Amino acid sequence: MVKRTTSTFDDILLEKGVFKRLAHLVPAVVVFYMIPNVFGGIYAEVQDELVSKIVNGWIQFFKDMVSVYMIVIGVMTLVSALNAVNIVFNQMDIADRIPIKGYVQVVQFILILIAVVWVLSILFNFHLKGFFTGLGAFVAVLVLVFKDSLLGLVASIQLSVNRLVRIGDWVTIPSRGADGTVLEITVNTVKIENFDKTITTLPTYSLISEHVQNWRGMEESNGRRIKRFVNIDISSVHFCTEEQLDHLEKIKLLKDYIQTSRSQITLDQAKFGADPTLPGFGSNLTNLGIFRKYLELYLRSHPKIQQDMTFMVRQLQPTERGVPLEVYVFCTDKAWESYESIQSDLFDHILAIMPEFDLRVFQGPTGQDLKQLTIK
Repeated sequence: MVKRTTSTFDDILLEKGVFKRLAHLVPAVVVFYMIPNVFGGIYAEVQDELVSKIVNGWIQFFKDMVSVYMIVIGVMTLVSALNAVNIVFNQMDIADRIPIKGYVQVVQFILILIAVVWVLSILFNFHLKGFFTGLGAFVAVLVLVFKDSLLGLVASIQLSVNRLVRIGDWVTIPSRGADGTVLEITVNTVKIENFDKTITTLPTYSLISEHVQNWRGMEESNGRRIKRFVNIDISSVHFCTEEQLDHLEKIKLLKDYIQTSRSQITLDQAKFGADPTLPGFGSNLTNLGIFRKYLELYLRSHPKIQQDMTFMVRQLQPTERGVPLEVYVFCTDKAWESYESIQSDLFDHILAIMPEFDLRVFQGPTGQDLKQLTIK
């Protein structure tokens, strides 16, 4: 009958054994209420005080055993039903944003704990009131024994409520060597699939107590950041001659910029005067400045660069390794393979075009360089 319905929920309930366990519960209830009648009939035939005590003892014993059985079956049924609810919920789109597995495990833990206490009270014939009186010491022992589980319980609730980490998020946890996608979040553990296809399993509370970098903001934004610099040899930076400007003006992207700059320089020199003996007379444009402007114009025309996010081509503090020229932009394609390809193509172009501006990349001496010096 379950197979004939259009709903998948009852199929999952069947798969998780909910109906099978319920089937065990029904006869147990019948037996529980039949026990007094069965033993009552025996007692009616023998009127004896000793027999009465024995019969009442057996009645209570069998009722206790059936009660324990019903409690166990009932809790197992509820646990299975909660697992089925979790499976159905995980099939919804909202499951990636709000996972409920942690909550389900918390409820299951509470149900099992209540069942254990209830069964013990039946088997050892003690009142729950007295048990809860000494619960303080019991809780202290539980805290010591189940410290990791309790920390994980609190952490899983914080993660779910505050949506700090969700299934499917790309996270980086340097202290744990984890860098990949979150596969599963439970009360005790978090499972992460690293990009090398290895699996990292770590305690849930480590997502709260340790440094975790979540890349969800990047994935939900309109671009992925490119932040890389190239070191330029300082000795190759100089003012451009008129011949160099004529050469660079042939580059389509720079034509308007150089013409406008030349006109402005001519006006400034006529207005303020200029000493022809000074370096840069007739031109205050440097090859590095023009190159930086070229990169800005090149990136503005690039179809894979996000134009409405942070956009910079800037110089950093010069060091003993030259002048760092940094590209700080955002790529429209956030997929890892495409992103790396676009970034590599961009810097391939930067390195290849630099000689046109009479600039050199700084590079430390290699074995071949030292060998040539030795030969000389």
